[in-house]
Amino acid sequence: MSEYRRWLPALALIVLSLTWGYTWVLAKQGLAYAPPFAFAAERCVGAALALVIALRLSGRKLKLVAPRQTIAIGLAQVSGFMIFQTWALVEGGPGKTAVLIFTMPIWTLLLAWPILGERVRGKQWLAAASTLGGLLLIIEPWDMHASLFSKFLGLMAALCWATGTILIKRLRGKTPVDLLTLTTWQMIVGAVPLILLAFIVPEHPTEWTVSYVGILIFMSVASTAMCWWLWIYILDRVPAWEASLSVLGTPVVAILSSRLTFGEAFKGSEIAGILLIGSGLALLSLLGWAASRRDPAKQIEEAA
Repeated sequence: MSEYRRWLPALALIVLSLTWGYTWVLAKQGLAYAPPFAFAAERCVGAALALVIALRLSGRKLKLVAPRQTIAIGLAQVSGFMIFQTWALVEGGPGKTAVLIFTMPIWTLLLAWPILGERVRGKQWLAAASTLGGLLLIIEPWDMHASLFSKFLGLMAALCWATGTILIKRLRGKTPVDLLTLTTWQMIVGAVPLILLAFIVPEHPTEWTVSYVGILIFMSVASTAMCWWLWIYILDRVPAWEASLSVLGTPVVAILSSRLTFGEAFKGSEIAGILLIGSGLALLSLLGWAASRRDPAKQIEEAA
């Protein structure tokens, strides 16, 4: 059982990367039925409802613990992230500008060291260099024709995600908070500004079809509610910088699913980037496995 529990974060990362990666394909399809900001608000409202139902079914109470920290997490990781991501899509289209949000590991690495005291050591730098190098090959910042403003919005989305990541790690390090309850309140708080923005920004009405409802249910329940819970679960068990690098499997899945779904050709830089990210993630897993074998006490502690 302890061996099984030790691999749960890795399994969570696989599910997270597969789901969030395919979300990019569904998001592109969903925007054919709903305007960007309304789509973001509807997605988060659906996720909040799904999480509240899950909380009640599990017998937990919707008790707000550490309100200031939780509100800050919700505003940064849900509101800020979704607003800047959606705005970037509006300004620069669903291309590489939006993928700039996956520079999040860089900002997390920079923030985790001084704030959380999490340092990258030894061979971990090789894994970090490999994954980040692969990310650069996929984004190709030297060949982006979008406006400077849309690039700025994509980077702001990444910074909001990284800030939320650090805030969660700091909160969980000081206060015992139930993960599902924290995820639920994060989504409730984060949905409020999105709802207001959807009413303020002039957009065409949502086209409520069976196809759109199906997309919205998946985006709300699986991609938003379940995946943000998995993300907090992963952050609770591995360093913030390591979790951030590991989530780079998401753009790999996004590229693969997009190319296969829409019949697009692969570029040489994308293939090289995918291989580098895969190598970095494999090295991170190998180093984590080796560390757990050297320190059985730590393994028992993590399994408890």
